[in-house]
Amino acid sequence: TGKLVTTQGYAVQPDIAIPTNRESINIGADGTVSVRLPGQSAEQKVGQITITNFVNPAGLKAMGGNLFQVTSAAGQPQEGSPGTQGLATISSGSLEASNVDTVEEIVKMIIVQRAYDSNSKVVQAADEMLSTTNGLKR
Repeated sequence: TGKLVTTQGYAVQPDIAIPTNRESINIGADGTVSVRLPGQSAEQKVGQITITNFVNPAGLKAMGGNLFQVTSAAGQPQEGSPGTQGLATISSGSLEASNVDTVEEIVKMIIVQRAYDSNSKVVQAADEMLSTTNGLKR
């Protein structure tokens, strides 16, 4: 329908209409949405994405699917352009990298596995000692 939407299909607020005959779309770090139309060399601004911050983000009600609902506990919304007033910037066309160090996690997993094996052997030895004790009693 020509509206800028999220990956789940929800319209971005405020509504930003993208012309159907555009050749390219560019979203700047400041949230400016521009399109290049056929026969034009310069991009044309079609909208501005804003970011909203809250005094107490933990007060927002989680709705699932990375959606949140405003509550009185969250405080007043503070809306602004990306990159201003301490708000985040937008990185168009980027893929967020994982924040997990694979090698470190594998090392931790090996340590936990060895500790589990050691504990399992201790429990097995205690079980054998109790069995032997029960056998001596008879």
